[in-house]
Amino acid sequence: MKSLLSSKPALWFLFLFNLAVAAVAPFAVDGAQGIMTAVGMGVVSMGAGVSLLRGRRSAA
Repeated sequence: MKSLLSSKPALWFLFLFNLAVAAVAPFAVDGAQGIMTAVGMGVVSMGAGVSLLRGRRSAA
């Protein structure tokens, strides 16, 4: 399972999908739930982005 989550296509999907949801969530869901959803999805997106940058640095 770990190798699947650390593959580049999966990381790109996690990064882009969660970033899109984080951008839309405050407008789609009212109140604190929308804000917390955006924060949570943003954290996951940033984690995937950091993993992508780490992989790029070690490959270069």
